[in-house]
Amino acid sequence: MKKAWNIVNQPVYSLMTQTPSGNINMNICTYVSPISLKPKQYMVALYEGTKSLELATYSEKVVLQVLNKNQIDLVRSLGKRSGYQFNKDAFLRKKNLLSYWKNYELLKGANAYIELEKQEILKCGGDHQLFIYEVISSKTNYEIDSLGFQDLMREKIIL
Repeated sequence: MKKAWNIVNQPVYSLMTQTPSGNINMNICTYVSPISLKPKQYMVALYEGTKSLELATYSEKVVLQVLNKNQIDLVRSLGKRSGYQFNKDAFLRKKNLLSYWKNYELLKGANAYIELEKQEILKCGGDHQLFIYEVISSKTNYEIDSLGFQDLMREKIIL
C-alpha cells in the first residue's frame, strides 16, 4: 500500500541554478506547488545539504522547468547525483541537452520554463527548506505528457 503522500501524481520539475561563474546546476524537484494567483507565486522545497540549495540561497533568479515523460532518463543524473561530486554542467553539455531561453541555458525539450524571483526562504526544521518565488515570466514549449511522480515510482527511481 502506498503512503498517503505518494498517491498524488505531482509534476516532476528541474530547478536551474547557476554558480557565480555561470556554470549551471540542475536538480529534480517534486515538492513544488503554486501558492498564489496575484502575484503568481510558487513554493519550491530544496533538500538540505545540496548544491541546489546553496546556489538557490545566493541566486535571486532561477528557472523551474516542467519535465516531460521523454526526460525520465535525466532523473538519475540530475536528481540522484550531487552537484558537489558530479558536474551537471559538463554532463548536459556533453550530451547536447541544453537550449536557450531568455539568456538562460535550460533543458532542451522541457514542457515549460518558469522564470522565478526569490521572495523568501523558510527554514522549517525538516530535511528541506522552502523557497517562495514570484513568477517573472513563463513559456510553454510542448504538449507532451508531463513527467509525474507516479512515473518515477513505476520505474523504481523513487520508492
